[in-house]
Amino acid sequence: MKLTKLSLVAALLIGSSAFAIENTKVSGDAKLFYLTDDSGAGLFNKDTAYGQAALGLGLSTDLSDTVKGNAHLTALSTLGLEGQLVDNVWESTNGVDDSFWFDTANISIDMAKTNLSVGRMTLDTPLVWTETWSIAYNTFEAAVIANTDLPDTTLVAAYVGGSNGAIENGNPGWVVANMNTAGNTNFSQFYQGAYVAGALNNSWKPLNVQAWYYNATSTLNAYWVQADLDISGIQFGAQYMGGTIDGAAGASDVDMSAYAVKVGYEMKDTFSIAASFSQTGKDSAASKNLSGAGYSKLYTESWWTAIAGEKDMQTMNLTVSSPVNGAVDLAAYIVSAKDDTATKNEFFETTLEASKSFGDLDAMLVYVYTDADDATTNNDAVNTIIVNLAYNF
Repeated sequence: MKLTKLSLVAALLIGSSAFAIENTKVSGDAKLFYLTDDSGAGLFNKDTAYGQAALGLGLSTDLSDTVKGNAHLTALSTLGLEGQLVDNVWESTNGVDDSFWFDTANISIDMAKTNLSVGRMTLDTPLVWTETWSIAYNTFEAAVIANTDLPDTTLVAAYVGGSNGAIENGNPGWVVANMNTAGNTNFSQFYQGAYVAGALNNSWKPLNVQAWYYNATSTLNAYWVQADLDISGIQFGAQYMGGTIDGAAGASDVDMSAYAVKVGYEMKDTFSIAASFSQTGKDSAASKNLSGAGYSKLYTESWWTAIAGEKDMQTMNLTVSSPVNGAVDLAAYIVSAKDDTATKNEFFETTLEASKSFGDLDAMLVYVYTDADDATTNNDAVNTIIVNLAYNF
C-alpha cells in the first residue's frame, strides 16, 4: 500500500493537533479474508477462490462539548495474490489496482436528548443497513436525527441520499460498488432519495418493540414492525413488513410483504437455540435489504446465501450456538427454503462456524454446505470454506 494512500488520515491527525482538539481517538484494523469452494475445479483451486486484504483507519475527535467529528478510511489490496492463489476478490476491485476511500466522514451533534448526524455513515434499520459480512462495509450519505425525550422510547428520522452499496435500482457491485480504479468507490444516488422514520420502545423491559416507515421517492413505500420478548431466557419474536413498489409506466403498483416468527431459549454463557419460520409475498422480492446484496433482516436469513427475502419464499431456520469452555465459540445454522413460483426452487444450507479471539486478533473458520435445485435442474451441492482474520488496534 503506497504511503500516499494514508495521507488523508495523517492530515486529519495533524489538523487536530494544530487546532488543539482534545479527546481524539485513533483506531483501526487489518483484515485478511480467504474463500474457496468446489463449484468448479475443486477446493483450493484459484478459479473459484477469493482472497483480499483490507486496512481500516478510524478517527473520532471532539470538536466542542457537543460536536464530534468521525472519519474512517478503508483500503483494499489483493497483496499480489491474483492469478496465483486466487482469481477473485471479496470486493470488486479489478484485481490489480488497490482501492481506498472514506466510508465514514460525518459530524455528530448532541443537543440534550437529541442527536443529529450528517455525512457519510453506517446505518442499522430493518430495510436499510450496513452489511458487515464482507471485508468492506456499505455506507450511506445521510442525515439522521434521534430523540429520547419520551421514556424508554427512541424516535428516529432520516434522509438517505447516497450509498456505495449494490442497491435495488440497479447499481453494480457486491457491497462496495464498482471499484475498478484506485480511489473510485462510486457513491451514487440512493434511489431518488429515501426517507426513513422509526420508533423503538422498551417500556416493559422484557419486550422490545420497533416500527419503521420507508419512502423511496418515485419507487416504493414500505413499513416494518417487530416485537421481541425475552423472559428468563425464553425468547419469542414476530416480524411483519408490507408496502408497495411503484409500477412501471402504465402498470399497477406491486405489493410486497413478509412475516416471520421465532422461538428460542438462551442459557447465558452456555448455549442458545432458536427456530424460526418466514413467508414472503407472491408479488415481490423487495422484502429483502433495500440497500445491499439481497440479505434480509428476517429471523430466517441464511448465514451465507441470501434467500429468505426472495419472492414467495417459505424459509425455516434452526440456529444453535455455544462457547466451548470459554475457548472457542461454535455455532450451527440450518436453513431450508422453497418457493411456489413457476421454477419451484428448493434450497438447503448448513453452516458450521468456529471463532476465537487471541487478544486483539479475531479468527473465524466457516464451513458451508449448499444445495439449491429447481423443478428442472438437480444441481450438485457446493462445499465452501471461509477463513477470516482481523487484527484490531
